[in-house]
Amino acid sequence: MQKPLFILALALALAVTPAVRAENVTINGAGVSLDANKTPIHTAKNAAAVAQLPPGYRFAVPGKFTVAIAGLNSPPLTLFADDNKTLLGSEADIARLVADSLGLELNIVPTSWEDWPLGVTSGKYDAAISNITVTKARKAKFDFATYRKDSLGFYVKTSSPIASLQKAADIAGRRIIVGSGTNQEAILLAWNAQNLQAGLKPFTPIYTKDDAAQTLALQSGRADAWFGPNVTGAWKAALSGKTRLAGSVDGGWPKAAHIAVTLKKGSGLALPVQTALNGAINNGDYARVLNRWGEGVERITASEVNPAGLGD
Repeated sequence: MQKPLFILALALALAVTPAVRAENVTINGAGVSLDANKTPIHTAKNAAAVAQLPPGYRFAVPGKFTVAIAGLNSPPLTLFADDNKTLLGSEADIARLVADSLGLELNIVPTSWEDWPLGVTSGKYDAAISNITVTKARKAKFDFATYRKDSLGFYVKTSSPIASLQKAADIAGRRIIVGSGTNQEAILLAWNAQNLQAGLKPFTPIYTKDDAAQTLALQSGRADAWFGPNVTGAWKAALSGKTRLAGSVDGGWPKAAHIAVTLKKGSGLALPVQTALNGAINNGDYARVLNRWGEGVERITASEVNPAGLGD
């Protein structure tokens, strides 16, 4: 009888849990206005970046910079406008800065996390901008131009007795919601291996398909914590008041790592994209983008190509 009851509960949760997107919030000390943020931030064409484009380079769509963006309901990174078509969020804004700098029209393609790797390597997309962390494994297949620090957070139910989740021993025996194939998962698996060697209990990863399922798992007690991008967790906590931060971890644990525009390996786009990003950093448009989404704490001072990342 438990399974039908759980299915009913899940159906009700999906029906009544609103998308995490519809209200203004304050995160990291910054107020985020969705109405104001519907207005795009543009930047000037960067002649130096354009000059670095490979001669005769064939973009996925001529005259456009085609960017795959996944995680379609993960504010402040991504969220749909009221028309349910226009993609808002810091990821779309960063993509626009790069496109403008290269003198191209921005062509955003909403997609899934599972789709972007093949899409980029096949040339279907010129780039992916989806909160992608630089990792040693990914650098074997892709080139990267960084644009933001990677800060991860553990979030628990407000009433949870868990005081802190910041190191390997803290996750022993815990049930943690995490995205499959993410650097968050890689960190948890590395910690779990350490714990097993130390004779501690294994953690249990919980994989979900959407925000509603994550919320249900956490609030029902089926999961002890959610582990993901800190700004996304902060948004949810500010919006609902039902979760709180239990600990932060660098995305490249045990070192720092950065989020980057992800490009086909050897495409020749990494250098011009880096120049485009550095131009936007220097003229202030980059800071305007991150500040208006409450992500100013994750700003970088300069974009790097293929820096050290998780696993290096």
